[in-house]
Amino acid sequence: MMQIVGSFAEFERAMLRERTRTGLDAARQQGRIGGRRAKLTSQQQKEVIDLVTSGRKTGADAARLFRVHPSTVVRLLAKHRHETATEA
Repeated sequence: MMQIVGSFAEFERAMLRERTRTGLDAARQQGRIGGRRAKLTSQQQKEVIDLVTSGRKTGADAARLFRVHPSTVVRLLAKHRHETATEA
């Protein structure tokens, strides 16, 4: 009896997984992506990178200026360094 209940639970889980995947694929086709929205706009991100790489502000100062956590600035700079390293 428990095996039958287990089989139904396993089947329902597989159906749930399939419906979730279908919904995510449909959302991606409409141009939506998952995850949290960026705290900074692309223009603000460029400005932070410019301020810190030129030496006019430290990462902590830039974080305070744009009201974000310093780790946000660190991740942004790491992403920028990675992109410039792969371009060269």
